[in-house]
Amino acid sequence: MARTILLRRLTAAPRTRSELRGDLLARGIPEDVADRVLDRFVEVGLIDDTVYSRMWVESRHRSRGSARSVLGQELRRKGVAVEIVDEALSVIDVEAERARAAELVRVKARGLSRLDTQARTRRLVGMLQRRGYPPGLAFSVVRDVLQEVGDEAEMLDQICDGDDAEALDDAGDD
Repeated sequence: MARTILLRRLTAAPRTRSELRGDLLARGIPEDVADRVLDRFVEVGLIDDTVYSRMWVESRHRSRGSARSVLGQELRRKGVAVEIVDEALSVIDVEAERARAAELVRVKARGLSRLDTQARTRRLVGMLQRRGYPPGLAFSVVRDVLQEVGDEAEMLDQICDGDDAEALDDAGDD
């Protein structure tokens, strides 16, 4: 019965050993039986917290933009050992985290262009902090991206002023 439960759970999605153990115990499987079956699944490679953690970190960082601190908390809540969590988080260095934060800010900043700089900054920093980015990094990234976006807007304004605007209009008539 324990094997069937585990196979069904693993077919739906990968899980940590701790999560699966909790599932078995919640279904009334005795601890010694649960541990033996889990040990066997680990032995044959059907359960691997290290692989699971690496996949979790890469996926969540890429898709949700979660910071290392949030990813670590999530994995520890799932019962993954601290050493495994640290190893999985090591694939995200400071520069990768900063680059992902900048991507998130660029996307979000487009929808906030009607707001003044202070309100935009507050909202963007708050968004990054909710995803686990430290305040210093959040402010730094937001400042840099808003400056970058401002420079682009200024360049567009310069291009569209005077004779350049007429040249752009003439080009559209072709």
